[in-house]
Amino acid sequence: MSHTAHIPSHRKPRRSASKLALRAGVAGGVLSTIAVAGAAGPASAEPVTETIEMPTLGSLGTDLSSAVAASAEASQQEALDQSLEAQEATALEKAAKEAKKAKAEADRKAEAERAEKARQEAEAKAERERAEAQARAEAQARASRDAARTQLTATSASSQSDSGSGSSNDSGSSAGSSSESTQVSSGTAASIVAFARAQVGDAYVTGGTGPNSWDCSGLVQAAYAAAGIDLPRISYQQSSMGTSVSLSNLQPGDILYWGSRSGSYHVAIYVGGGKYVGAQNSSTGVVERSLDWDPPSGAVRIL
Repeated sequence: MSHTAHIPSHRKPRRSASKLALRAGVAGGVLSTIAVAGAAGPASAEPVTETIEMPTLGSLGTDLSSAVAASAEASQQEALDQSLEAQEATALEKAAKEAKKAKAEADRKAEAERAEKARQEAEAKAERERAEAQARAEAQARASRDAARTQLTATSASSQSDSGSGSSNDSGSSAGSSSESTQVSSGTAASIVAFARAQVGDAYVTGGTGPNSWDCSGLVQAAYAAAGIDLPRISYQQSSMGTSVSLSNLQPGDILYWGSRSGSYHVAIYVGGGKYVGAQNSSTGVVERSLDWDPPSGAVRIL
């Protein structure tokens, strides 16, 4: 038996022919096959073929264009988003500033309204207090005038009684008669002055004859009536009575007039000390003023 029999050969078997075919697309979409073959043995060996599919150039261009367009669109969208975010942030910041400013303005207006309301309430309170004080003062003045009128009435009645009893008795001497006459006149003038001063503060009303509102001649007539002397109602009629006297020789109770004696438009009562009492006008009412404040045109003496 041979030692070499059935001993397998250590030589590598012949490799069969191989063939690699590449199929690729060409422009225009036409397929082309590229075959690469290599023979390592007889031509009868069975070929081995491997095929690789590759996209066409036209498809590659389309895909590339789509990718570029998609990338550009994504970049544009991102830039747009960033711009919108920036605009939104700016709008929010502006809105916050405007809201802060509006709140500050609203607070300022509210504070101003509170201050105005407090001021109005304080003024209303002060006005109420002034009205109450004025009402109390008017009530007190009215009570004082009423008391003065009562006293004047009693004094006038007493003076008239004394004058009547004196005339019914025999006079002792001319000196005593003169003294009594002077005393009666003085008492009458005092009554007139006291009545006029008791009306100071009363209102002026055209045609007013009392008891709390007067015009100029109404006050003069009432003052003389309190002393038992009747006077006409109109100013020029009152200034036409009695005897004309100089302004440098006035006595309490004399009637002052403005205008001509027979055509006066205003009258008042001289109360002594260079002053007079008169119902001046609707703004001042009944006042006591110095002759210098509104110098009269002349004076008459009734007593």
